[in-house]
Amino acid sequence: MPTITLDKKKVLKLIGKKVSDELLKDRISMLGTDLEKLDENEITVEIFPNRPDMLSEEGFSRALSAFMEIKPGFRKYSVKKEKSKVTVNNLPKEWPYAVCAIVRNLELDDGKLRSVIQLQEKLAVTLLRNRKKGGLGIYPLDKIELPITFTSYKKEKIKFRPLEHEEMLTADEILIKHPTGREYAHIVKGWKRFPVFTDAKGTIMSMPPIINSHDVGKVTEATKNVFVEGTGTDLNTLKIAMNIMLTTLADTGGTIYSLEMDYKTRKFPCPDLDPRKMKLDKSYANKLLGIELKDTDIKKLLSKMGIGFEKGHALIPAYRADILHPIDLVEDIAIAYGYENFAEKIPKISTIGEESKEAIFAKKISDTAVGFSLLECLSYHLASKKHLAGFMRKKDENIITTTNAVNIEYTALRNALLPGLLKILSENTHNEYPQRLFEVGKVIKPDKTSETNSCETLSCSVIIADIKAEFTEIKAILESILNSLAIAYTIKEASHPSYIDGRCAQILINQKPRGFLGEIHPQILNNFNLEVPVSAFEIEFNETDYA
Repeated sequence: MPTITLDKKKVLKLIGKKVSDELLKDRISMLGTDLEKLDENEITVEIFPNRPDMLSEEGFSRALSAFMEIKPGFRKYSVKKEKSKVTVNNLPKEWPYAVCAIVRNLELDDGKLRSVIQLQEKLAVTLLRNRKKGGLGIYPLDKIELPITFTSYKKEKIKFRPLEHEEMLTADEILIKHPTGREYAHIVKGWKRFPVFTDAKGTIMSMPPIINSHDVGKVTEATKNVFVEGTGTDLNTLKIAMNIMLTTLADTGGTIYSLEMDYKTRKFPCPDLDPRKMKLDKSYANKLLGIELKDTDIKKLLSKMGIGFEKGHALIPAYRADILHPIDLVEDIAIAYGYENFAEKIPKISTIGEESKEAIFAKKISDTAVGFSLLECLSYHLASKKHLAGFMRKKDENIITTTNAVNIEYTALRNALLPGLLKILSENTHNEYPQRLFEVGKVIKPDKTSETNSCETLSCSVIIADIKAEFTEIKAILESILNSLAIAYTIKEASHPSYIDGRCAQILINQKPRGFLGEIHPQILNNFNLEVPVSAFEIEFNETDYA
């Protein structure tokens, strides 16, 4: 969880009321943050990952002042319309989205500038996953000329002076010579075209997700008006990150101006700071919390969390990324009510907990795998359809997809663990080899005989990326795992589209196929941008194996 250090005097000024250290300690701890230090000058807190809107003095003070009922209720931000647009075109598939806006009439000092930069960095690390999902950029508006274009160039055409550097550098030189370029070079590895922002004069403003131009992309205390952009792989996440940054700049005294985002096939204004509406059933909240709340009580409690409430619907601020379901609203009500105010009750039933046979079985697999110096991974159940099928040289079948997915990339339930491990390898090509990974977890496949039309199966996959990765070693690991589980098995030569012919075998238990092992096909290595040989196996288990 990210830790931030806040200027205590500034926080108290933003709250709008002088409060004692004792009260601050109590309220900060009960808000859902971990207070690490509070002294005469600073407040150091650990912010939970679900509240990136609190990663600045402005955002933290906004939440705390509402919680302390000094400035409760939904906070509305006005947005004026800028008569300009940002054209988005010809982008690499790896980095297809951008959202942009303008903030005017800022009055920055050293403290405010430090807070904005800290927020920019913390959002990049947390919400934007260390820039893998996106990044934010801020530019002095007076040094650029509208309208702006977000496009891509071949790297040979890119040359500008990167931030805090003395000379002009090409794209390749930035990735080698500049510290920030070296740190994030792995993100753009293998890209044929690099995204760039250019102004009306054709001046290169930045090369996302790496770095801004020093000449037109450095904000100082003298900056009054700024151009703000967010670019990356997930449009919804970028919109939330942008909303957090813009409302923070507004809290420093700035005025937000929207820009039209022109994607050729669609256009939309940015930002959209209108609240989201979510229905909240009063009986649902009361049942979960074990208390009797009226609508007026719910409205008051939600106002302490900065959320509005009208006619049975919560009004969720555009900067709140954590409210995804009514249960999240119930959690906020509980925080506002005060966990210390709930009466303790002993359940009327007693149960004895016991570790399931499946969990014990999975732990045995993990213990054996760790003995081979394998690193355990835990990946998401949602996956990309192209990773599960096309990248693995398999047909698009036996895959369950989601409907109305928020993320247009991850729309399928994983039906195998191996693609996820290959994706992890592809994201770690900048780390040294060998890389030895494994995962034990559930895979989901269609099953027309079940009530849900799906079935979950425990699976184990091991993968080794090394210049010496061979069939013999991966087979030895498989055999050791199965022997440790006292499972009789047969391994016979076979073919599979994901493995090299002649270096592939099928795994059978009780003469029934359970999986494959071998050396990964070169085309798959190319699909995942891997440059070393990879050997792997995946095997599925069922209840008869651990009953």
